[in-house]
Amino acid sequence: LPVCLFAETITGKALFDGTPGENPKIDMTADPVCKSLNPAQVFAERIVVNPNGTLKNVFIYIKEGLKDQTFPVPQTPAVLDQKACNYEPHVLGIMINQKAKILNPDGTLHNVHAISKVNTEFNSAMPKFRTEIEKSWDKPEFGIALKCDVHPWMGAWLHVMDNPFFATTKADGKFTIAGLPDGTYQIEAWHEKLGTKAGSVTIAGGDATVDFTFAAPAKK
Repeated sequence: LPVCLFAETITGKALFDGTPGENPKIDMTADPVCKSLNPAQVFAERIVVNPNGTLKNVFIYIKEGLKDQTFPVPQTPAVLDQKACNYEPHVLGIMINQKAKILNPDGTLHNVHAISKVNTEFNSAMPKFRTEIEKSWDKPEFGIALKCDVHPWMGAWLHVMDNPFFATTKADGKFTIAGLPDGTYQIEAWHEKLGTKAGSVTIAGGDATVDFTFAAPAKK
């Protein structure tokens, strides 16, 4: 179905309430190349709180309200980089059938193991001479775990969507979802350790704003 003439934007932030504690330290001494690329201490990206009190790596997406509209596949590939023996970004959104470039600039062996339940699982080795591969996924699937079996600290999450209305928060905790037609939408924010938060947004001839607040996990 055609998109309505209005094409508005939802903006907002993923806020954090509480004390996150320290993320686990990563020991890269097993691979001298990885260690040389990370002279400073590296931490796992479990709960990353930005200096402004917001959260990094929160995936925001339209969950309901788009009805039966279909959307063209982006021609620009998404990118998953393995730079410095770490997946970047840590949370990646991509549309069905959109190409993804997976990069290995490190000069050491990596592999990308995508643990899917709906799409076909794959495990692709990337020796130091194989600096780029291309993949795509043909079915929507939320929460595909990506890992490197060679370097067990390398992990990321992939969300394969049937629409382009999603975003991942970065170092400022903000997100922008642009190009929406007028309507009422259920919007959800997902974090790998802190769960999901739901919201509702109505767009009627203008932009909208919604924030999500995540609380620190209860101590066990």
